[in-house]
Amino acid sequence: MAAVRHLLAALVCALPLQAAADPFAIQLGDARIALDAPPGYADTSFTGSPRLQEHAESLTSASNRVLLFAISDADLRKFMGGDQMELKRYAVIATPKNAERDSLGTAAFARLTENSLRELGTAPPKGTNYSRHLDSQPAGRAALLAELTKTSTVVSVLQGTRLPSQKRNEPPSYVVSTTTLLLVRGKALNLAVFSAYETDLDLDWISDVTQRWVEDLKRLNR
Repeated sequence: MAAVRHLLAALVCALPLQAAADPFAIQLGDARIALDAPPGYADTSFTGSPRLQEHAESLTSASNRVLLFAISDADLRKFMGGDQMELKRYAVIATPKNAERDSLGTAAFARLTENSLRELGTAPPKGTNYSRHLDSQPAGRAALLAELTKTSTVVSVLQGTRLPSQKRNEPPSYVVSTTTLLLVRGKALNLAVFSAYETDLDLDWISDVTQRWVEDLKRLNR
């Protein structure tokens, strides 16, 4: 009987994971946009969880609408099974609420991205030790680390944050993230990927998954 219960639990968890892995479409104004989670991650909207929705909304401006919040397949299995999630890596797509019906051309998109980059400040020189650089920044405030991509339809940057210490003499901990503005069918999408930063392998992962995710979304909306 125990084996049967474990099998049934596995089947229950596997069904929504398959559904969450499929691309889906949303309507923004007069444009129908296809969305998908990054490889190895799943959209959580099907769960209807207020806790996950609140977490997703905390990752972007209150003036944005969250279109997708994705967590790793492993975290989703834990969530569906009632276990504690790690949430070391996750991703979100949002769009400005007041511009959903607007249609942007490349010129308007360029102005939007230039304003956004100006607000981020200046990236440190290449070869900078990122953990040392983040230690010099105020805790909890994101700092620009590098520009990853800049084209007429995609602007992507790497940022990092030193988290506030919870205990005295606690070793510092960091989060890195990529922020990408993507022009798709006249709509500006804000893509963000987050990861705990422990080694430079985390930087390689977040840069690679961001690039692949952007290419996948461009392909879906071609």
